[in-house]
Amino acid sequence: MDAEYTLSPMNRRQFLATASAASAAAWPAFAQSGFAFRYIVGSSMYGELPLAEIVPDVPKTGAEFLDIWPRKHGNQREQVTEMGEDAFAAMLKPHGVKLACSTRYDLGPFGLTDEIAFVSRLGGDLIVTGGSGPKDAKGDALKTAVKEFCEKLKPHAEAAAAAGVRLGIENHGNNLIDSPDSLKWLAEFRPNEAIGIALAPYHLEALGLDAPMLADLITALGDRTVMFYAWQYGNSCMKPMPKELELLQMPGRGDLDFGPLVAALKKIEYRGYTEIFMHPTPRGIPILPTAAQVTAEINRGRQYLESLLAH
Repeated sequence: MDAEYTLSPMNRRQFLATASAASAAAWPAFAQSGFAFRYIVGSSMYGELPLAEIVPDVPKTGAEFLDIWPRKHGNQREQVTEMGEDAFAAMLKPHGVKLACSTRYDLGPFGLTDEIAFVSRLGGDLIVTGGSGPKDAKGDALKTAVKEFCEKLKPHAEAAAAAGVRLGIENHGNNLIDSPDSLKWLAEFRPNEAIGIALAPYHLEALGLDAPMLADLITALGDRTVMFYAWQYGNSCMKPMPKELELLQMPGRGDLDFGPLVAALKKIEYRGYTEIFMHPTPRGIPILPTAAQVTAEINRGRQYLESLLAH
């Protein structure tokens, strides 16, 4: 295995001023340095390994940002609660690592009040969660459902913007926001710039989208995307299988050509985070047995993505 895988209420004017300032601080432009990926490491890639092992490896992947996950995919969010926020911040500092994101599907989009405050206190700027609403709506019914979801999301979007945090809604399978149309309606009806899209090609491939279609969607969504998962369908992530098949979800291993996707990201001057990602089976285990092996595999995926930037 080692040899194979080393590789408070406010008026409208106050709110808009606060949101604009928070957005400008959290999402810098790259006009003077050209396009570059802002890599972020998902703690779930390391299963339930301790943060003391994960944090030192984040810079080794070319990233300075960390996305922490709770059970069942990891337990690093629970680890932070156990050690305390001050201890966690002290752990990050020597390695130059910053908490950027907390992934909280378990809380849902309307249960994030405390998590927004947590992320803001630690200097982060993103929470990823799922949508909420009918899962089988189509056509006009889908448009109406997404519009109603966005209306219900308004107070939460305002709270997030006031804290300098964005809420990324992922196109998770079997969800209100799971199709290209639902993503486009979300982009149109979002209450403010604090609401964005966490784009997962894996789930869209499962619906039949190929690389050119994914690239067109990236272009259409533009700056609404705040998280891009470098994650493909491969051989799926829903059943046990040999590790070499499971790893086909990683960029550069499966059949998906990320070239058109990277070209689209460059075209829109994408400023959000890029998370090299997959799910193991069962959830909660590292994608490979040791932290060093996980880090090496993330780096293999990163090298593939970087190779596409030259085209």
